[in-house]
Amino acid sequence: MKTIKVFILFVYLFPCFSKAQTPIYFPPASPQNWDTISPASLNWCDDRIDSLYDFLQQKNTKSFIILKNGKIVLEKYFGTFTADSLWYWASAGKTLTSFLTGIAQSEGALNIHESASQYLGNGWSSCTTAQEDSIKILNLLTMTSGLNDNNPPPCTSDDDTPACLTYLADPGTRWAYHNGAYRKLQDLLPIATGITINSYTNTKVKSKIFMSSGTWVNNVFYSKTRDAARFGLLCLNKGIWDNTLVLNDSVYFNAMTNTSQNINLSYGYLTWLNGKSSFMLPVSQQQFNGAIIPNAPFDMYAALGKNDQKIYVVPSQNMVVVRMGQSAYSSSLAITIFDNELWQKINELDCSVTSTQQHINDYRVYPNPFTDYIRINALNKDDICELINTNGQIIYSGTQINQQDFTAIPKGIYFLKINKANQISYLKLVKL
Repeated sequence: MKTIKVFILFVYLFPCFSKAQTPIYFPPASPQNWDTISPASLNWCDDRIDSLYDFLQQKNTKSFIILKNGKIVLEKYFGTFTADSLWYWASAGKTLTSFLTGIAQSEGALNIHESASQYLGNGWSSCTTAQEDSIKILNLLTMTSGLNDNNPPPCTSDDDTPACLTYLADPGTRWAYHNGAYRKLQDLLPIATGITINSYTNTKVKSKIFMSSGTWVNNVFYSKTRDAARFGLLCLNKGIWDNTLVLNDSVYFNAMTNTSQNINLSYGYLTWLNGKSSFMLPVSQQQFNGAIIPNAPFDMYAALGKNDQKIYVVPSQNMVVVRMGQSAYSSSLAITIFDNELWQKINELDCSVTSTQQHINDYRVYPNPFTDYIRINALNKDDICELINTNGQIIYSGTQINQQDFTAIPKGIYFLKINKANQISYLKLVKL
């Protein structure tokens, strides 16, 4: 019996030893000297790469990069945008802020379990002193400050003035995507470290990973596309650049890239997580079932910003994907249906993968545009349909969509998700 157990253990572990993981390549300081790997070596089809580029161009993309094991597989710039052009990260910069916070903690400049007031002083919000003192740095990292994210005008969700930071719930009891609260973390970092956030970023990250660009302007980070890819590569290697420990705290990094609280399972420390059983979105308190980007690898985590700024990191595939540009659709949210469409295109690059386009072509939706009812041919009684707006909210979910009256829903663009025997298709609809 002991021999059998040993044999079973060997068989179970054998795959771990039978294929050594490809080492990650780290590009040198010169932006031009970045090794590449051919798409053909990954069995990627040229016509599908062209289809991906056409899709990206149609969706207002300015730049796009895919790294595999640190090397560039695909790199494309659109219009007048070039490799030397700067672009804003928007809320994708939140993940960089989280990374900087981890460095500050590892150096003893702060402790995320301390009250934010220990650094900001009292009066940084309209809360009582007791309420203010109960908000920890950790709450700012996890979007659980309890501060009201929906104050009436003239306040906005970005406003971080004391008058617009009001108490709504106890810290840790409510998740809400709140830019105003997040910005207090950026105020806190210079106080804790004793230098500006630009100086801290330059010293602790940019110089370590040879970023040739990158600056904070009014709480927003700007850089070249390849420098965004360098940060993604740093995250892929868990805060280590080649042999340099940039973030010398593996516990913090693991917490940053895993579920940080039990309200929104798809959120770490200012970082979005895929593959969880449920998720919440900005400007909503609704909880949705399933992964946040179903077509993406389930172990993926991401820095995401408004108007579809993307830095995706996929540990299981040693892959980093960066997309910069204008909004793919009318929504300015950090997460839209574009994420799922993009990953469908990435998945289909492999020549051995059957394109889902033929499956999509099986369906015909009419009328489109529609005003009240829609009809879908080739739909089986067990096929689950979801009608989703551009904010990612599910308007309808069920198996009887052909019988639903959508007269009352607002006019605009919608997406129809069809689950046919676990094969997912998406179609674009217009409501008049």
